[in-house]
Amino acid sequence: MIRILIADDHELVRRGLKQILLEKFSFAHIEEVTDGRQLVQKAVSQPWDIVISDIAMPEINGMEALKLIKDKVPSLPVLILSIHAGEQYASRVIKAGASGYLCKDVATNELVTAVQLILQGRKYISSNVAEKLMVALQFPHDLLLHESLSQREFEVFKMLADGKALTEIAELLCIGITTVSTYRYRVLEKMGMKSNSELTRYAIESKLL
Repeated sequence: MIRILIADDHELVRRGLKQILLEKFSFAHIEEVTDGRQLVQKAVSQPWDIVISDIAMPEINGMEALKLIKDKVPSLPVLILSIHAGEQYASRVIKAGASGYLCKDVATNELVTAVQLILQGRKYISSNVAEKLMVALQFPHDLLLHESLSQREFEVFKMLADGKALTEIAELLCIGITTVSTYRYRVLEKMGMKSNSELTRYAIESKLL
């Protein structure tokens, strides 16, 4: 019996994913969680064949949850779901240890295939993302500005671009406000920008928000 853990804060999404999976894996044992903290706790405390998680999760985001899970259970396959089709997201989650990256807009058609391949020990990336990733690999000199950022810098960049204050970012990431200020300085320096508004404009143009 296949044991599958689904993590998403939207009930309709969880219900849809579960229905798709049960049509193929009729005897699967499927459980659900609604935030990143629950995800990590359940993923590391019980045996699972695969975890399927949204990248945008309350409490702890999908990337942070992925790192925590892989630290505790390195062999556990994790499939990350996202609304973003950008290859930069796929490359980041794969580097962080995910076994696959699937865009939600093609999940209905590709979810079963993704799970089957991952259970075989292979990696999976959405077809629309794979095409973009191949182009990026062919032209590495065309790397985008944000790709020079570390994972933590990227997270801070996203929050700054989304209009969050330094104090709010510090609270969400459980770090000091001085540390957040340091990350902001590094982000602006690496990306050659001078203000949060420039980060916001860049994020919108790059479809990162």
